[in-house]
Amino acid sequence: MIFDRHTKIAFLGMGLMGSRMASRLVQAGFKVGVWNRTASTCDPLINMGAEALELSNIGKYQVILLCLADDHAVESVYRQLKPYLKRNQVIVDFSSLSVDKTKQLAQAAHQQHVTWIDSPVSGGTAGAEHGTLVIFAGGHAATIDNLSLIYNVLSQRVTRMGDSGTGQATKICNQLIVAANSTLIAEAVALADQAGVDTRLLAPALAGGFADSKPFQILTPRMATHTFEPVQWKVQTLSKDLNNAVSLAHSLQLDIPVAQRALAQLQTHQQNGYAEQDLATLIEQVEP
Repeated sequence: MIFDRHTKIAFLGMGLMGSRMASRLVQAGFKVGVWNRTASTCDPLINMGAEALELSNIGKYQVILLCLADDHAVESVYRQLKPYLKRNQVIVDFSSLSVDKTKQLAQAAHQQHVTWIDSPVSGGTAGAEHGTLVIFAGGHAATIDNLSLIYNVLSQRVTRMGDSGTGQATKICNQLIVAANSTLIAEAVALADQAGVDTRLLAPALAGGFADSKPFQILTPRMATHTFEPVQWKVQTLSKDLNNAVSLAHSLQLDIPVAQRALAQLQTHQQNGYAEQDLATLIEQVEP
């Protein structure tokens, strides 16, 4: 089945990313039903033209999009959906999960004749808002192709990485680099500051060089000026993703010590009360 503008879409999870992605689909003219554990979070989308969704009515939506916090949240919502799912529905999971949990959920969906596509994203809130995310998809190739009209509203590129779980494995590798890099960026900003550098100049000075990256250009100015609002990346989200990377490496008997050290730093920062705060607050952990 090729999905078009008349396809009814359910979007579950109105967090930092999900609310922006759902908004783009509504603005593109899709028929979108929205749901969030805290129902009032859906109000801005409903005011835009989305409809309020009850999980017991999920059977009337051909495509179900998920953008939830973690393994536990996705599994919990799937259990609530399970009694109401219909044959040939497609679940597209934009959440960042462990590979094992994704494979379990994909198998459970398959037993109900529902197709599960893992589609974690990269690009942050700005990418979600502007439709410039990159998506790593795992699962049935033809279904991924048939979702292109929906994907095109949300992203600049979708790459099928292989079978179920490979999208999540790719996202885990992506987050390993981002999360570990963020701890080094904080150390670099703190070191430059102590050496008398005007750290507000670091991002433009290093732009285009070998040390440059999107995280560097986003985090460095925020760290230099202690600008932590609005929240773009939550500390607990990156900590969770990096933990998935370390766990996956352990299951594959692969030693990744740099990631382990970065995870310890993020977990300490999270435990110090920064779980819901922006990743740029890492500078406060490093500064004397």
